[in-house]
Parts: sequence; structure tokens; C-alpha cells
Amino acid sequence: MIHAIIQVFKSSPKEPFNYRQISSMIGVDNQVQKLQVVEILYTLASENIISEIDRGRYRYNDWGTTMIGTFIRRQNGKNSFLPEEGGNPIFIAERNSAHALNGDKVKIQLHAKRKGADPEGEVIEILESQRRTITGKLQVTKGFAFLVTEDKTLANDIFIPKEKLKGGKTGDKAVVRITEWPEEAKNPLGEVVDILGEAGNNDAEMNAILAEFDLPYKYPENVEKAANKISEVITEEEIGKREDFRQITTFTIDPKDAKDFDDALSAQKSEDGTWEVGVHIADVTHYVKSESLIDREAYSRATSVYLVDRTIPMLPERLCNQICSLRPNEEKLCFSVIFKLNSNAEVIQSRITRTVIKSNRRFTYEEAQNIIETGEGDYKEEILALNELAKKLREKRFKAGAIAFDRYEVKFDIDETGKPLGTYVKVSKEANKLIEEFMLLANQTVAEFIGKTKNKTKKTFVYRIHEQPDPERLRDFSSFISRFGYKMRTEGSKTDISKNINKLLDSVQGKPEENLIETLAIRSMQKARYTTDNIGHYGLAMDYYTHFTSPIRRYPDMMVHRLLERYQAGGRSVIKNKYEDYCKHCSDMESVAANAERASIKYKQVEFMKDKLGQVFDGVVSGVTEWGLYVELNENKCEGLIPIRDLDDDYYEFDEKNYCLLGRRTKRTYQLGDLITVKVAQANLERKQLDFAIV
Repeated sequence: MIHAIIQVFKSSPKEPFNYRQISSMIGVDNQVQKLQVVEILYTLASENIISEIDRGRYRYNDWGTTMIGTFIRRQNGKNSFLPEEGGNPIFIAERNSAHALNGDKVKIQLHAKRKGADPEGEVIEILESQRRTITGKLQVTKGFAFLVTEDKTLANDIFIPKEKLKGGKTGDKAVVRITEWPEEAKNPLGEVVDILGEAGNNDAEMNAILAEFDLPYKYPENVEKAANKISEVITEEEIGKREDFRQITTFTIDPKDAKDFDDALSAQKSEDGTWEVGVHIADVTHYVKSESLIDREAYSRATSVYLVDRTIPMLPERLCNQICSLRPNEEKLCFSVIFKLNSNAEVIQSRITRTVIKSNRRFTYEEAQNIIETGEGDYKEEILALNELAKKLREKRFKAGAIAFDRYEVKFDIDETGKPLGTYVKVSKEANKLIEEFMLLANQTVAEFIGKTKNKTKKTFVYRIHEQPDPERLRDFSSFISRFGYKMRTEGSKTDISKNINKLLDSVQGKPEENLIETLAIRSMQKARYTTDNIGHYGLAMDYYTHFTSPIRRYPDMMVHRLLERYQAGGRSVIKNKYEDYCKHCSDMESVAANAERASIKYKQVEFMKDKLGQVFDGVVSGVTEWGLYVELNENKCEGLIPIRDLDDDYYEFDEKNYCLLGRRTKRTYQLGDLITVKVAQANLERKQLDFAIV
């Protein structure tokens, strides 16, 4: 009855009605029900859904109660709405969702807030439909088929008519497009877009992860063809326009499995004892012209995606692994920053210029590290000198207040079929830091060249910014670590706070709580992003910073190269709003790529652990949520969940501020960082879910 009455008001929002009119319109004719209508009108008015404009006559309240924003769908029915203008999420019950899908732009009607309850809303219009493709496993019967979804945003399987199956059979992994979702239907209708292969097959599963995040898993043929037409011949005329570094010692240092070398270092000692160091970056934009087919595809991807066992490149293979890649003994075109550094690693002068280079040697990080440790090997003088300079650059950076997050990375040893054989921890050594310091210096120098200008009107540029931590988050973090006996300042200048964080990170090294405190310190930070409004980079303690050094795998670097070329030639500033949109797209895609990478790691963890059911491991509580405890195993760093329903000795409540679950009766706590022994209870590959049980 309430619903019917609200619908009457909604259908004529400007019209006032009394209880008789309402009763007649909803088909109520007996006295008892008419009294119920009166009661409901009174309640709706007290909840601000309708207003009594004169005695007994009511009108719909739609002022300020509609909002526009993004619909977030959840498998458990706890859907929510994120307002465009910012603010807290608003709960949308499944019955009020109008079958909106995750990421859709919608208009909602805000329900009146009940006393003590969180706000609720109802979708009244889907303005823009985002993602209509879902991955899952096909189940084909005689007359029809279903896609059994593995998507965390959709609880309902998708009904597929037989003629829309595209040859798919039971057990196939498929990408399905939702074509419609009739109002009364429980399940959406769809058609198969692509068959990825048999469920459990490594390629099919990795491609399904990409499809799940709406990332491309194959390169469009027309873009590949366009790339194949690009000539790799460097003309004498082109060389004549550039500084020639072909005779100067130059090398690349990269991971052992890298194919796209987008940065090289050159080094030569001057007679006055200074070093001229060149940071040479692949000149991608010389080959990829703005608004070309290749450029549009690169922009849409915005970044290369790194899954556990493969790279999905931003550029076609011919460009990223051949023409642009700074391979040894091949002449290559670069955009370079050349530094003159004294023995204290002070930059005496620098210039940004187009160059032609010829790399003498391709080093892996391990080979370069060996030269640093033994003092012996190819180009040892240059490598040892660069390492000394890099150490001094790093020291200065930390003095200025940069934060030293040296997080370890867990990697998988994988066989040729993609099966994980084991895990290992990837540690950042001096060779890695050598490259990192010179790339940071080049990025900073380029950003300063454009941003640090005396002109009042600054030219539009793409910056990589990192905001200061949210003070409230820092205070929560500080009060949490105090129980471990650590103190941290949350007031003072930017540098005071960052130096304090560094001091804390130093003092937890090697302690059982090291990983926990590092993780929480990172969580208390903001996320770095791209924007045209420069506010500096807090984590690096730099007032000007951009991304210039990886144009093969990041689109923002391509934008920076083009803007540099334009402004060096005296060109006018580009349109700020347009570039701000580009920056937002690139930041969003970076986040999507990171989520896909995490999903592939999760899949491999479950695959690695599935033959270890019942085995017992020691671990540490790495996450606490309202649905349970996440535990990271010490031996192999795989992470799984102890569902809260399995903690059956008490009723546990989630304490968000103190990162713990607290037993209502026993007062027992499970806290972030607790050491815990678990056994492997379940390994569900389809859901990428590893479940543990407490031993």
C-alpha cells in the first residue's frame, strides 16, 4: 500500500492529493483501509517524503531528494550508490535497483531517513550504462543455456538463448554481453561475445581476468597492421636534427625477462672530474602520431597490464619490443635528459634534448648487482660511478623528507603451462635503486622545466601528484601503533611528518610487526595520481614531478613527451580541461590494471594451494573485515580468508578503528598482525578464494 501511494505522488509530483483521492486511485473502498491510507499519509509526511501543503492535502517532496552518481552492485545484494558530488555511499536494496549494473551512472530518489537508520535510495533512471559484459562458465542444457557468473558484482546467472551461444559448450569460459534485463525477470538475458577456452586452462583463466575488468585480451588486427607499416629505418636527415650519443658508453639495466627496454643510461667522465649522465628514453611519439589509430588504442588502454605470467602491452608488439625498445647494438631514437653531476651528486647543469643512441650492453639487474658487489665486469667504471652518485641522490632525497617504502614483492616460479611451482620474494637491491634514482631525477627535471617558470601564466602540463596524508587517518594510525610501543608525530610540517614515518619504518625493521606497520603506513597515505594541477609529490618530497621515463608502457609519459616537444618549440598552452580528462582516464585505468594484476596473483595463489588441502601453516593476520580475517602464510606469502561464520566460539563484531574482531561474550580479539596457525580448508579457483580454518 505504501509503495502504491508513493507511486501516485511520483507520477504527478506537482499535484496535491487528499486521502479520498489517493484511496480511489489505488482502488481502496472499505473504511478500514481508508483509515490505513490516512495513517500512511501522516507517516510519509513525518518522514519528509510528502508535505502537507494545507489541511489534509499532500504533495510529493522531490526537492533535493534526487541525486546522480555511480551504482555499485554487490553479489550479496548490499548495493550502494556513490554521489557524483562526493559524500558517503547510500544503500540501495536489490528491489530498488532497477536492475542497474555495476558502474552504471544512475539517478536515485533518496528515501526519507528513518530514525537511527542509514540513508537509503531507489534507482529511478539509468543514465549511462557502463559495463555490459560478464565472464563466467557456460552451462548448456537441451533448450537453453546459462552463464554461471563468477563476478563479485552480480549474484544472478545470465540466461542465454541457444542461438546466441556462438558454439559454446558446458564448462567453457565465456564472455557474455547482457542484452536486456526485463523488469519482472530474476535473470538478465545475454549473448556470448567470445569463448575463451575450457575452464581451468591457464590462457582461458588469464583472459577471463582481463575480460572481468573490461581490459582487452587481444590486440586489434587493424592496429597491428598499422604498426607493421611503420619503418624502423632512421634517416640521416633525422640523425642530423639530434644530438649524437652513439659513441658514448650506454647500457640498459632491466629485469631478466624484460623485452621492452624504454630507458638507457649513458655515462662519461669529464676532465674536471664531473660525470655527464644521460637518461635516454625511447622516443615513442616520433613513431606514434597523435590521434592515429595506434595512439587511440594506446590511450584507451592507458597502460600495459602485468599479470602473473604475461604482459598485455599498451602498444603493438612491433613497437614496444622492436622499433622503440632500446636493444643493444641497434641505433635508436630517444628523448633524453642530460645531467652534469659533481662528486656530491649535485646537478651543475641539465638539458632536455632529442638524441640518437646505440646501447653497448644489455644488463639484467642481477648482472649489474654482481658488478656493484665484486667491482668486476663490463663497464665497471661507469656502473660503479653511477651507483655512488645514485646513493648520494637517494640520501639527499630522504633528507628532504621522502618516505622509504621498500616493500618486498612476492613472485611465482611458473612452468611453461602457467602452473605455479613455488614463490620467491623479489628484493630491491642497489642495481634497482641505481636505475630508480636516475629515473626520478629525470622525471623531476622535466616537471621543473615546465612548471617552475617565472611566467605568471603557467602552461598546462601532466603532473604526477601525491597529496599529504589525511590527518585523521594518520591519527588513527598513530594511536594504533602506540600499543606496540611506537610513537609518531601527526602534527608539524610535511617534512617533520615524513621524517617521523621514516624513523618508524626504520625501527620496525626485522620485528614481527614490520609487515603490519608498513602495510598500515601505506594505507594511511593518499594514492598518487595524474592531474594538470600541480601540488607536488609528498612521498618523494618533490615540488614538481611527472612521468616521462616509460612511454612504452604508460600513456601519460607519451602525453608528457608531446607537450615537451610542443613547448620547447615555443607552442601555446594546450586546453587544461581536456588534459584533465585525459589525466583522470589514465589514473582510472592504472587502478583497474592494478586490480587485474591482484586478481591474477590471487588466482595463482589458489592454484598453488589447491593440492595442499588440510595442510597446516603459520601465518599472520593481514586483514580484518566484517566478513572475516585474512591471513598471510609465512612460508609462501599466500593469503586466504577465515570466514567470520567459522569463528563459532562467540559472536564477533568488527572494530574498524582498531583493526580487530572482538568477541561479544568472551572479549577475545583477533587483531591485524596477530600470529596464527591455520589449515587450508578450501581452494575455490572459480571464485579465486582460499579459505583457512584456525588450528
